[in-house]
Order: sequence, then C-alpha cells, then structure tokens
Amino acid sequence: MAPLIVRTISRYLLRQHVAPLGFALAALTSLMLIQQVAKQLSGLLGKGLPAGVIAEVFLLSLPFIVAVTLPMAVLVAVLHVFTRLAGDNEITALQAGGVSVTRLVAPVLAGATGVALLSFLWNDQLLPRTNHELRTLQVDIARKKPSLTLKEQVINEVVPGQTFLRASRIDGNTNKLKDVTLYDLSDAERRRIITADSGRMAYSAGGRDLFLTLTDGDIEEVNRTDPTQFNRTFFRTNRMRVSGVGNIFTQTEHDTYKSDREMSTCEMRQAASAARRDASRAAGDARLVIDNDLRRLVGLATVVAPPMPYEPDTAPPGLYCRALRRFATWLLPPEAEAQTPRAAAPPPLYVTPGAGIGEEQRVRDARTRAATYEVEIQKKYAIAAACLVFALVGIPVALRFQRGGVGLVIGMSVGVFTVYYVGLIAGEELGDRLLVSPFLAMWTPNLIFATAGLIGLWRSRKPGNAPHGGDWSDIVEMVARVMRWPGSLLWPRWRSAP
Repeated sequence: MAPLIVRTISRYLLRQHVAPLGFALAALTSLMLIQQVAKQLSGLLGKGLPAGVIAEVFLLSLPFIVAVTLPMAVLVAVLHVFTRLAGDNEITALQAGGVSVTRLVAPVLAGATGVALLSFLWNDQLLPRTNHELRTLQVDIARKKPSLTLKEQVINEVVPGQTFLRASRIDGNTNKLKDVTLYDLSDAERRRIITADSGRMAYSAGGRDLFLTLTDGDIEEVNRTDPTQFNRTFFRTNRMRVSGVGNIFTQTEHDTYKSDREMSTCEMRQAASAARRDASRAAGDARLVIDNDLRRLVGLATVVAPPMPYEPDTAPPGLYCRALRRFATWLLPPEAEAQTPRAAAPPPLYVTPGAGIGEEQRVRDARTRAATYEVEIQKKYAIAAACLVFALVGIPVALRFQRGGVGLVIGMSVGVFTVYYVGLIAGEELGDRLLVSPFLAMWTPNLIFATAGLIGLWRSRKPGNAPHGGDWSDIVEMVARVMRWPGSLLWPRWRSAP
C-alpha cells in the first residue's frame, strides 16, 4: 500500500508543476519575443520586405528565446508550487503522515532532470539549425537595400553596367548625400554626367526604384556619335528616378559556413579537434624554425620538415555522438549515405626554412579557436543543467519563505536569472580569452547555485526545520546578514517565526 501512496504523491506533485511551467514558459517567451519585435520591426519594415520574411525572422528567433526561458520557467514553477503547498499546510500534513522532505523533492528533481534532457536536445539539435537559417536570412536582408552598401569616395555600381554613383559623404540613416556625381550610361547614343552639391535618396514602395533629389548642380551630356555636340545644363533642384536598382530580396538557398553557435556538439568536437591539430602542427613548425636558426649559427645544414600525415577529421569517441550517428544511419538509406561527398585529403604540408614567422600567433589562434568551440559545448550542457540547478535552488527558498507570495516568485526569479546569466556571459568571455578552462567558465554559476541549493535542502530535511511561515522580513534580514558577512549565505542563522 505504501508504494501506491508514494506513486500517488509523486504524480500529484508533478501534475501541480505542469500548468505553472507552461504558463511561465509562454509568458517569459512572449515577453522576450515582444522585446525582439520592438527592437527590429521598424528596421525590417523600412526595407520593404514581404510579410512572410518578417514573420520568418521572428519565428526563427523563438528557439533561442525558449533555450533561455526554459530554465527560468522551471524556477518560477518550483517557487510557485512549493510556496503554495507550504502556505496551504499540505507539506506539513504530508510530513505528519510520515512523508519526508527528501521524498517530496525526489519526483520534482526527477522531472527537472527530464526537462534538462529535453533542453539539451533542443539546444543541440534544433537551435543550431535555426541559428544558421536566421543568420543567413539576416545577411540576405542586409544586402537588400543599396544605401546600406554604398561606400564613400568610391564609384558605386547602382545599376549594373548602366548607372554609377559617387559621393564624398553618405549618411545611411537619413539617406543624405554630399558632393554627388552620377554617371548615366543607360542611353547607347549619349553619356550623361550629373554633379550636385548635395542630394537625398528615397525608394519606391516596391523597393525596385531609387529616387534622387539633387540640389545645386549641372548635367553634362555628350553625343557618342558626334563628340562635337556637348550640352551643359545647370539646375537648382533635379529630381530623377533610377529604375531597377537591384533592391530585390533574394534568399540564399545553401550556405555552408557555420559559426560555433550554428553547430551541434559533435560538429564542434570535430572543429575543436581540428583546431588542436593545427596548434600542434604550428608548435612543431615553430620548434623546427628555432632548430634551423641554431644550426645556421653553428654552420650546420638546415633541416626540412617531412610531410605531415593526413588525419581524417572524424568525430571523437563519445556515447552521445555514437548514438546520434547510429540513429542517423537508421534514418538515411544506404544509397544516400554512399552518395554523400567526402572531403579529400589535403596535400602534405612542408615547412621550409624561414617559414616560422608568426608561428606563435598561429599556435595562439588555433588554441583560441579550439577554446571557443569547447566553451560553446560546455555552455550547451550548462544551460540544460540549469533546469535541475534552479529546481534545487527554488525548493528550499519556497519552503523557507512560504508567505512571500507572488512577490517572492518574481523577485527571487529576477535575482537568480540576473546573477546566473551575467556569470554565464562573463565566463564565456574569460573562456574565449583562454583565461580559465571552458568547464569552469560555463559551470561556475551552476556549481555555486547547486551548492547553495543542496545546503538549503539539507537544512530543510533536518528535524525542526519544517516550513514555518517565513516572509519578506526574513528575506531582508538574510540579505543584510549576507552583506555584513558573505559566509552567512552558506551557514545562515535565520530567525524563526513564533
């Protein structure tokens, strides 16, 4: 009978978390998406893009937002549920019936572990693909408006082979031009050169035509068949239209380049392995150059490096990558796998005397590149594990400050999110600069919060530490004590309510 009661309690606790988790995830994701829309919508509308392309930009932004908000939603759900259960004395009743705090916490931590696994698969499989598509789409959008690509003091080709524009100053925000020269070669029989002191650009609603308003200039026309015919016309204001400026949105079909945030874990392991091999080769080249310099000083013959053997770039061993590869072979037919092009081996690499200039920089660049991939790999694991870590932090806080209500949920969530993600960003910067190891760079916030959460759970399970109605006055007192002595964060002597 006891196992049945335990299973009933576990199902009850997990069901209590489903609705708050879904609501918090939807609310936080919507808030961040609205922020993205407010930030980018005006710039996207100004380019005359189709509505489907604008919607695709924000749709592709959702996976990244969900990757950030999912751990937040876990913390909000845990704080809400355990605060309510403690406030309604349900936890006290369960403990009176012989159910320990550890037994209450176990199913919630198991559920948080499941969410963490889903979060990792989301971050490793879906997020890199959507990041790649979003980056490609943003590059295509940036190429659409010619005014954003015109360069100062350079003859820019506005219409291929027909119209060229040069300006000493170009303001991309206001589309104002200074000291303008326009070369019009569209007419086969005459050539026109239009100069103006200043001007302004505008685009038609469809984005196909460029309208120029030029002031204080002249137009020089030369007949190609009869060079003696030359006309020069002065103007105060000249309005003209340049048709077919190429302001057409063209979406890239295949883009093979991928940054670290557009790769899966296995792809980044391959890239990191290749970078480490490059670092080893560069270090060997540097040693050889030093050897040759010493040999020349003593009058000996220099040595040429033998060709480097080619090492195939295969995924390093790992249960996760092997499982994914086996799963892919089940999905893909043998014919498709056989037709997949394989990279050819590069030619042997020789190091000649005097080729060591910049070898140390090559070594550092290769190590930095490897560290960048390794930091990103650890970040995928760390953000997924944050779902479990935030549950560890939220449970003891909710049990201790059960009367905090909505204010506790919001305040604690904002505080934890801020500290965690600031630490994550700072750690990523330090890891990319080779100042700390990739593991410590990404896992330090998790380790700190997990330690605090485990200590809180250990204190909660001790006799005499059952929920007893802490409120915001206890939180203020705890914060004041921590500010006086940070060590009290780990061993606090909290005041008990009467």
